[in-house]
Amino acid sequence: MKSVFLESHNIKNLYFGFGQFNYHLITALSKLEHPGYRITLHGKDTDWLRKEFGDVFDYKKSYSLRRYAPFRIRKKYDLWHALNQNIKIEPYHDIPYLLTVHNITHIKNPDSYLHEKVHQRFQRKLNRSTAITYISEFAKQSTHQFFDVPNVPEYVIYNGNPLTNTNLPTAYKPEFVPEKPFLFSIGQITARKNFISLVRMLSKLKDLQLVIGGKNTTETAKELLEEAEKLGVKDRVFLIGNISEEQKKYYYANCEAFVFPSLREGFGLPVIEAMLFGKPVFTSNNTSLPEIGGDLAYYWEHYEPEYMASELEKGLHHFSDNKNMLQQKLVERAKSFNWDTAAKQYAKVYQSIISK
Repeated sequence: MKSVFLESHNIKNLYFGFGQFNYHLITALSKLEHPGYRITLHGKDTDWLRKEFGDVFDYKKSYSLRRYAPFRIRKKYDLWHALNQNIKIEPYHDIPYLLTVHNITHIKNPDSYLHEKVHQRFQRKLNRSTAITYISEFAKQSTHQFFDVPNVPEYVIYNGNPLTNTNLPTAYKPEFVPEKPFLFSIGQITARKNFISLVRMLSKLKDLQLVIGGKNTTETAKELLEEAEKLGVKDRVFLIGNISEEQKKYYYANCEAFVFPSLREGFGLPVIEAMLFGKPVFTSNNTSLPEIGGDLAYYWEHYEPEYMASELEKGLHHFSDNKNMLQQKLVERAKSFNWDTAAKQYAKVYQSIISK
């Protein structure tokens, strides 16, 4: 029996994108038969993993020391799958290696970036790869633009939508319920997410409130609230922190629109989550977002507040005039991103590598 090792320790971070990717891919892989090989999961809390997935997988406990060369895992697995491009934990031996690329770390200076450790580490991971998977065409294109990609098989495998239904318990309400019509967004509040542009846009809109779910203890969150106070809209901006699946569903279901002005996304999962609820989606016209939103999202070309407000109002009117047709198409697009399909594609890649 051959062995496939998933470097999956980021599954512990379920409030973050890499953790969600790990969890939903592994859950979908657990439903498949894997003839001829056995999968090992690498995680800090193996008791939780065993409780979640039973004897479908084998388990290996992760330790932070394993990021250092003398303490690397020495078992010669038939395939090592690095589930994201930033992982510092590597195999001790030169064994078949599959790398999944979500998005390359931001290139601050295109003329001098290869001296930075994070980019050097990524190049080494590329160099040792037997095959590479990307979560979007944009992730593939940007990797080829800035790095030396070896001549190995490459695959684009889209993430699935972790929200498979819009069901909520009867009469469910979260702790915070907006008092007025509101716009919703979600994500860790960092400069990359560009939430501050939404605050500035809000100053050009009447009545609407803004609700943002996600880690809000960052310096960027503090700056965002300071900007809201300066513009006189602090009473309409609500940073509600990390939220549960039920809370997230409530805000998707009840918002006027989903707004996502991110500057860089390898995929942009919240876009398809919002689409499942048939909601109008307003997002940035850059990186992977047009690829994921397709012709059903509304796009901001830049972030000048009056322009953003105008585009939002025009889009909301267009959506209202074509609501039934657009809602059906939005739901169909959201359902086309499926974790079961993604898992089958990854399993096919595993088989192609270990069978050689």
